[in-house]
Amino acid sequence: MADEQFQERTEQATPRRLEKAREEGRVVKSMELSNALMIGLGISALFVLGPQVSRILTSIMSHTMNNATFMAPTPASIQAYFRDHMEAYFIAVLPVFAVMLVIGMGSQITQIGFRITPKAMEPKLEKLNPLKGLKRIFSLKTAVHLVRDVIKLTIVGIVGWSVIAQEFPQFFALPDLSVAQFAIQMAQLAMIVALKIGAAVFVLAILDYLYQKYEHNKSLKMSKQEIKDESKDTEGLPQTKSRIRQIQREMSRRRMMNDVPTADVVITNPTHIAVALKYDVNDDHAPVVIAKGERLIAQRIKEIARASGVPCFEDKPLARALFRTCEVGQAIPQALYRAVAEVLAFVYRTKTKQEAR
Repeated sequence: MADEQFQERTEQATPRRLEKAREEGRVVKSMELSNALMIGLGISALFVLGPQVSRILTSIMSHTMNNATFMAPTPASIQAYFRDHMEAYFIAVLPVFAVMLVIGMGSQITQIGFRITPKAMEPKLEKLNPLKGLKRIFSLKTAVHLVRDVIKLTIVGIVGWSVIAQEFPQFFALPDLSVAQFAIQMAQLAMIVALKIGAAVFVLAILDYLYQKYEHNKSLKMSKQEIKDESKDTEGLPQTKSRIRQIQREMSRRRMMNDVPTADVVITNPTHIAVALKYDVNDDHAPVVIAKGERLIAQRIKEIARASGVPCFEDKPLARALFRTCEVGQAIPQALYRAVAEVLAFVYRTKTKQEAR
């Protein structure tokens, strides 16, 4: 029992294990990738929607300044004024927030798909255990994450500094610009810095996602004994599976025996093999094997055929070929068309003569 408990987990997780982990909320997910998409696509959304939002906000402020002297300073008027302007402000920035919301939800759905997992939202008392919390804080995994985050911040800082250093000569010309030109210049500089930092964050996010996927697959690995136990739970014990297969074979054999009386001919070996054929000119493009068997099953097929008036024809090579190449319910191969056609022609002639007599 101890050996089974400490077996090395070297096998990939089974589909059932993956599905169970998904139900528990254990999926491959990188917050870095979500943040990178939020930064990159969010800045793009601001680049597209920014001018429109800026015009609306400028119009609101201009209207406020122009009408400030005519506004009655009463609590009711100030409240109405504040309400109207806040509504206009939220309407102006609503498209940006909507785009950010779609980006955030889309990044999550892209990584893990859309699925509600109530089990993942269930409260777990073990998370309130301070000892386990300290163990998680001072674990090797936490140390690895800390080193990884420090490296990320260092890389992002280096990229940000290099971008600002490239644009630094432009700072000397800023005092000579007007307020509008200064705002435009700073906005362009902020956009360039944000896009380049976003590109660096996106590269780091891809690497983080691959790392999270590796960690996830590693945590779900199973030992050979766990796979055996899961197979037993899923499919049952070997004795049970053997019994199920036996019952299936018996049911299939029973259906096969029930079809023997509808056969046109039974080709025999003569004692070891029996193959029952049926040919419907309107429905079948070739004769179909509706029953076959050897030894005791072959004897039973011949007994049912004789009792039902189905002719038995002895042809050892043809019987062996049919038994070897055809399954029940399958049409005979083209190579045996001629031999089977001769047998059926003989059977039909014999049947016609008997009916004439």
